[in-house]
Amino acid sequence: MHPSLVLLSARLLDPVTGRLLPQTALAASGGRIAALGDDREIRALAGAPTTVIDLKGAVVTPGLTDGHLHPVTGAELTHGLDLSGCGDLEAVREALAGEVRRLVPGAWLHAWGLDPNVFGDRPVGSAALSPVLDGVPATLLLFDAHSMLASPRALELAGVDGPRTFDQAAEVVCDADGRPTGLLLEDAACELVERAAPRPTRAESRDRLAAALRSMAAAGLTGGHVMDANGDSAALYAELDAAGELPLRLRVAPWCRPGADADAVRELIGRQGTGGALWRTAGVKLFMDGTIDNGTAWLEKPDCHGESTHAFWPDPQAYTRVIGELHRAGVPTATHAIGDAAVRHALDAVAGATAAGGPSVRHRIEHIETVPDDTLPRFAELGVIASMQPTHCCDFTRADHTDNWSRRLGEERASRAWRCRDLWDAGARVVLGSDWPIAPFPPLGVMAGARHRRPSRDLTQPPHGPEQALTALEALRAMTVNAAWAAGEEQEAGRLAVGCRADLTVLADSPLTTAATDLPELPVLLTAVDGRPTHRDASV
Repeated sequence: MHPSLVLLSARLLDPVTGRLLPQTALAASGGRIAALGDDREIRALAGAPTTVIDLKGAVVTPGLTDGHLHPVTGAELTHGLDLSGCGDLEAVREALAGEVRRLVPGAWLHAWGLDPNVFGDRPVGSAALSPVLDGVPATLLLFDAHSMLASPRALELAGVDGPRTFDQAAEVVCDADGRPTGLLLEDAACELVERAAPRPTRAESRDRLAAALRSMAAAGLTGGHVMDANGDSAALYAELDAAGELPLRLRVAPWCRPGADADAVRELIGRQGTGGALWRTAGVKLFMDGTIDNGTAWLEKPDCHGESTHAFWPDPQAYTRVIGELHRAGVPTATHAIGDAAVRHALDAVAGATAAGGPSVRHRIEHIETVPDDTLPRFAELGVIASMQPTHCCDFTRADHTDNWSRRLGEERASRAWRCRDLWDAGARVVLGSDWPIAPFPPLGVMAGARHRRPSRDLTQPPHGPEQALTALEALRAMTVNAAWAAGEEQEAGRLAVGCRADLTVLADSPLTTAATDLPELPVLLTAVDGRPTHRDASV
């Protein structure tokens, strides 16, 4: 049987050692790497149905995997006005005014990527954007996707005219007179307004998702650990997979929210392993807190506004019990924990679950934005994966700590930002990702950010916590070897070896010798998933 894909004249990069393999060619068959060798012997395996590509010395790595993605949500949320490039309030107003001029009267305005730092010392509220949004129903998603600004007209159409009570951490922020300011914190509050806005059709959602995934493949991604399965997500993945249009291998973890009863947990357990050829349900996503920027993280000491003092679960012990039940069922968990108290509680819950016995399960904690020293060794001790997004530090905080995140935390805690190096040195398995749509998904940018820790929009700016940078090899491992280990797939992914999956990323040069500041511009020449090209540059 002839291979489906043959790559010749390649430099095959081993992410374990950082060295090139002695072979120069690769053949893929049945979705696996079938042979490694020199050009002559691998070329001889090709037949009429084989796609043969001469890479002319390009570098092949195991397929790059994003450790934390939201493809369906991202495809929906990033449809509209992109405010992520607006560095001050005047730029936001100008962008909104231009969008309003293009709107049909009565239509909703949707925007995303709003940086709270543009408000400076002013409260984050819709009043700062008047009269630009006068009479216009508008939702402006803040960059963390945990909070939103709704215009007065949007609040009116949604019937939101005062504070609300929720069964999870969420808030309709109101002024001293009980009138909404427009700021909505966390999903439960945001959904009040989102329900009133027009929704995309199923066909629109499918097309947006397919386009986003194609862009990810073109950026060099072959896989992603998906941290939600809300709404029609699973059905959309299944539809694209069945049509042969799924260009990434996806590992999907549905959410478990506060208030989940025994039946809900059993349903999550029962969904494990379901999926298709290139996607499967594996794990459960939980939230221990919100975000530091909007005051909904869970900190051991309040932030400078007296906020971030509560867990997302009104009863944190209920979360602990759910972790125990999922652990006993052999289900890996991924817990969103940003604040130090949230991270500590998540680690305590895993420690209790493992101490009670049961199967070996690889649990994860997502984000880990600020933690004290005594937390670091516990990741390795408990085998908990540290899932990090360094570009959040690069683009949403500043080295001088004048940003909103740092000012809320204060100097001591802001100096413990995104401790990738400390966690790595403490023995933790560090996995890197983007958390798209919170930050851009191109994996070369994620690896670059882990190395330089500078704002991607201005690389001349100083780095935030340069002592926490990873090396080039560590960053590559975090998106290949470690991502495979986190998924329990280290025997079949994350390496260039016969029998491993033929999920491959081909770059114009080595990511190990390319300067961190130049890495995002390194051309991606080919991406292959299951031995099938999902992106091919015209040069190859």
